[in-house]
Order: sequence, then C-alpha cells, then structure tokens
Amino acid sequence: MTWSLKGTYFESCNCESACPCLFLSPPTEGECTALVGWHIEDGDDEGVSLSGLNVALAVHSPGHMATTQWTVAVYVDERASEAQNASLMKIFGGQGGGHPARLATHIGQIVGVRSVPINFTASNGKYGLTIPTIADVEIEAITGQGDGPITITGHPLAIAPGFAATVARTSRNQFSDHGMAWTLTDKTGVFSPFAYQSEQ
Repeated sequence: MTWSLKGTYFESCNCESACPCLFLSPPTEGECTALVGWHIEDGDDEGVSLSGLNVALAVHSPGHMATTQWTVAVYVDERASEAQNASLMKIFGGQGGGHPARLATHIGQIVGVRSVPINFTASNGKYGLTIPTIADVEIEAITGQGDGPITITGHPLAIAPGFAATVARTSRNQFSDHGMAWTLTDKTGVFSPFAYQSEQ
C-alpha cells in the first residue's frame, strides 16, 4: 500500500488568535468548532491519481482538542471517480496509515460523509473553501513584523507536520449541516503546505 499527497491545507476555528489548541492548551471558547480543508496539488494512491481534488472536514470538539474525541462531518470532492473516492476515504479515514491515521485517532464520531462540489481558492494570502448550501469559509494572513507573515513552527498539534503554519484571521466561516451550525468572523485561521505519505 503506497500513496502520497501534497498540496495546501487550511483551517478556520472559533478560537481567538493564535489558537492555543496548537500548543495542547484548552480552546479559548471552551470548545472548538473548525472547518479544515485540503487541496491536493499532487497525489497518487497505487496508480490512482488524486491530483486536483479537495477534501474537507467540519469538526466539533466539546473540550480540549488533544484529550476530547471529535465529532466530524466528511466532505469529498464530487469530481472524484469511484476509485478516487475510495482512495481518499481510505487515506483520510486513517486506514492507509501515515499522518492521517494519527489524526483519525482523535475522531470519536463521524456524523456523515458527503460527495459534494468543493471550490478551493488561494490568492495573495487569502484561502477559501465553499460547499454550496453547507460551508463558506475565507481566511487571510495576518501581517506581522516588517509586513511579513506570522508563522508557528514545531507546534505539537499539527495537521501538516514539518511545515511552518502561517497565522491568519477568518473573514467568514459559515457552516450548517448534520445538526452542527456556526457563523464566525475575526477568529483564528491557519494555513500551510502539507505532505502526507504511507509509512515506508
């Protein structure tokens, strides 16, 4: 079983900046609601190309993210063929090993899996993801010293280990599905490259 993915990851959550969950501290609001998205720029699973596809998770953690099991809704790009969908579900569901398997240990309940249109955008430090009638999210990098980006490295709760996370602020984060709903602005955003692969 050999697979690899690389591309861009981003998320928007309800914590004040910068999200303390990254450092294994409690969320600023007592619970965490987040929309996490991956745009796969280059991906392959034993000959099945996954390049250009998107995956998203809506996440609710009722407490400390490192110690509380998450409730998630899964969204897979509707452009994926049956074989591509199976590969994405295997990888992001944790059955394919690698870092996604580590992330999957935090999931306590999957409330639904949908094949949907996912539109991913990236331009000039702004990242967005829309799922019609379900989700509309945009984050923008926060300017730091010397008008440069603010980055975090070595954080223990990492969706994309090995890469510096750029801190952003949420312009909008609207989500409603499976009994979960939120509308957020001016909260935490994070983005970075990501690279996952099966364990060798």
